[in-house]
Amino acid sequence: MTKNELADGVAQRTGLAGTQAREALEVAIDLISDELAGGGEVALAGFGKFSVSDRAARQGRNPSTGETINIAASKAAKFSAASALKKRLN
Repeated sequence: MTKNELADGVAQRTGLAGTQAREALEVAIDLISDELAGGGEVALAGFGKFSVSDRAARQGRNPSTGETINIAASKAAKFSAASALKKRLN
């Protein structure tokens, strides 16, 4: 499912116009992104939790040449599914 398909589904279920649903979805994504960028987390009851994970610096290999390279430390977005979502999937 794409973002447009998700917005269309929101529009159909809520009765909002398609443009309003897309706008609301964009705002929700921006709010989640802003919270994660600030180091926070977003918990959606029954769905899951978005958080930030720190990745340590490490050594890797260039797959083309086999040369050892240094991979810098970084942050990554992480999602943990709620138990209600896990049950719905199984």
